[in-house]
Amino acid sequence: MSIKNPILGLCQQASFMISAAKVEQCPDDLGLEVAFAGRSNAGKSSALNTLTHASLARTSKTPGRTQLLNFFRLDDERRLVDLPGYGYAKVPIPLKQHWQKHLEAYLGSRESLCGLVLMMDIRHPLTEFDCMMLDWAKASGMPLHILLTKADKLAFGAAKNALLKVRQEIRKEWGDETASIQLFSAPKRMGVEEAQLVLAQWLGLVEGEAEESEEG
Repeated sequence: MSIKNPILGLCQQASFMISAAKVEQCPDDLGLEVAFAGRSNAGKSSALNTLTHASLARTSKTPGRTQLLNFFRLDDERRLVDLPGYGYAKVPIPLKQHWQKHLEAYLGSRESLCGLVLMMDIRHPLTEFDCMMLDWAKASGMPLHILLTKADKLAFGAAKNALLKVRQEIRKEWGDETASIQLFSAPKRMGVEEAQLVLAQWLGLVEGEAEESEEG
């Protein structure tokens, strides 16, 4: 890609702002922010750290550790948000209900939210949580970009086939306009610039709309 990466400098200076257990504790609802969501153990924190070239989000071998809305500052007008992971069986039901309540409140009320990045493990895509997020994005008209994470766990041909299969399923169930999708691997830095360009477009740093890549 010949275009200069317009978000690279902001990503490199990203810094932690605040953690919020509920919407009332979130930063002022001004400017623009992009939220990162994903089922527990989908590689959400690793993806966020790779995209920002920083250790912003705590990674853990124990799924379900992200229990708060974590806000990271890019500049005075732009933020990234790490949303709670979902689906880990050992998390107590009351805590799951707390997460769901406040995630729904955040998604439904946050005026500065301009896009949602949804992480799916390429080996286990379109879980119940993923489908719920796709339903919400379609109903709300919120831009949604999917990272098929851990793409390095599959051979390149198998990863491409998985990408095409998931894309076809999304178009069939949710239509052409609901989501864009790409391959992603944090360890191999696969798809980093493509994902950063989507963020840059949503955050008003470059003109035009994000396009899907057949290659990922």
